[in-house]
Amino acid sequence: MATELLIAKATYLLGYANIIGLFLVLFSCRCIMGINPKKLAASKFYLAFYKYHSYYWWFFIISVALHAILAITAFGNPFS
Repeated sequence: MATELLIAKATYLLGYANIIGLFLVLFSCRCIMGINPKKLAASKFYLAFYKYHSYYWWFFIISVALHAILAITAFGNPFS
């Protein structure tokens, strides 16, 4: 019982991690740079932020995978 509650809470927190990871990936993507991409690409802040773009992807993918595994563990397979 306590383990299932802990898994449910971890799944909930990983849902927030998914949202944060999604925003990190989207805002560091060069495809979605806004109205003036040349100005943004020259920004030191953006260059420092973009430097970790591939790590943001790994964070997002791992958090989604863990979220899915824990959700299926806590709540069962939704397709069965």
